[in-house]
Amino acid sequence: MLHYALVFLVLALVAAVFGFGGIAAASAGIAKLLFLVFIVLFAVSVLAGALRGKPPLA
Repeated sequence: MLHYALVFLVLALVAAVFGFGGIAAASAGIAKLLFLVFIVLFAVSVLAGALRGKPPLA
C-alpha cells in the first residue's frame, strides 16, 4: 500500500511540473489518503502484535 502512495505522489509531482493542476491535485489527494491508511494499518498491526506478546518487528 505504501508503494501505491509513492506512485501517486510521483504522478502528482510529474503532473504538477507539466502544469496539469487537476490531475496533480487528485493524485496528491489519493497519495495522502493511501499513506494515512498505511500508517493506521501499521499502527494497528504493531499494537496487535504487542498485545499478543510478540516483540515489535520480530
